[in-house]
Amino acid sequence: MMENRKGTPLINWDLGTAYDFFISLNVLQNPETYGLRPSWAAGVRSRLPVEERKFLEETREFNYVSQNWVYSLPEPKDAATAIWSLRQIPPEKRIFEISEHHECEGLAEALLDVSKRRVYNQKDVDRVRDIIRKCEKSVKYKLVTKMLEWYSKPDEYGELFLSSIQSFYQNFYAEEEKRISPILKNNLKQSKELAGQVDVVELLKTLSQGVDFKEALEFPELVLVPSFWSTPLIMWAYKPEKYMVFVYGARPADMSLIPGEEAPDNTLHVLKALADPTRLQIMRYLSEENLTPAQLAKKLRLRAPTVIHHLDTLRIAGLVEITLDGSSKCYAARQEAINTTFLSLEKYLGKQ
Repeated sequence: MMENRKGTPLINWDLGTAYDFFISLNVLQNPETYGLRPSWAAGVRSRLPVEERKFLEETREFNYVSQNWVYSLPEPKDAATAIWSLRQIPPEKRIFEISEHHECEGLAEALLDVSKRRVYNQKDVDRVRDIIRKCEKSVKYKLVTKMLEWYSKPDEYGELFLSSIQSFYQNFYAEEEKRISPILKNNLKQSKELAGQVDVVELLKTLSQGVDFKEALEFPELVLVPSFWSTPLIMWAYKPEKYMVFVYGARPADMSLIPGEEAPDNTLHVLKALADPTRLQIMRYLSEENLTPAQLAKKLRLRAPTVIHHLDTLRIAGLVEITLDGSSKCYAARQEAINTTFLSLEKYLGKQ
């Protein structure tokens, strides 16, 4: 554990393939969000039995395992430990043990109420929609009803969730775990060395590949966790006024998410991102000054959602820096990422 200076968080570290166990499942359910080839992800999902595959598809938008729960697992925090720990939880309680809803005040209570009654009605739908809208601004009616449908039968949910992740482990992750384990260990060693050379602000920005996350500095303790499958994005969970678990991308720039793929993901993502005239314009503007999505939309004369879509693509490619301050985001170009990409491309082409 390290304290950078008075008034900054204590830094702690955690390591375990259980983080990537659940992150990889989420990535495979939402491949385009992470820049993963959808056809390959669909091929992995097709290895699962029909019932488990259908369950994971139906619950993918709300069936998210909290990093806090993974952090609480006993050592060695691998997939087998996670599966064993889930077996110890009564089926009807699993949905609440693995998930957290404190980001939306009142949501946990509303869902627990439905779970206890084993039934939901229109009043419950309206209540949950209003709660989510207050913290996320928009939510689909169909998603809320599907969520409540599963929360009204927690026993079945718990059993299906356990059988689904067991199947996922047997059909994919058992082998993947062997591939990524040494990479995570090596990254943790390198990251700890970096922590001894820079302050907390620079450490987080480097590990997150360009995110200035001001909220993270407000916690008494930061737990930093390397992840292969989340790269280049960050994920986090927290205990209010106690600590934040900060999961950062640890996949090497010259490696692909798809096992056996020779072309590095980072190079492919950058080339794809820059092969669009609008995104090239965005990079030019961001090279001149830091801008919010609204400011970019005005310059480009485009709708804000369209600009945000382009910025997401640039973020997956690691081409932009983001300053997060509450709900606001400000973007800047990452010139070093462009330089690194072309060096990587030259290196790759030189092997041919």
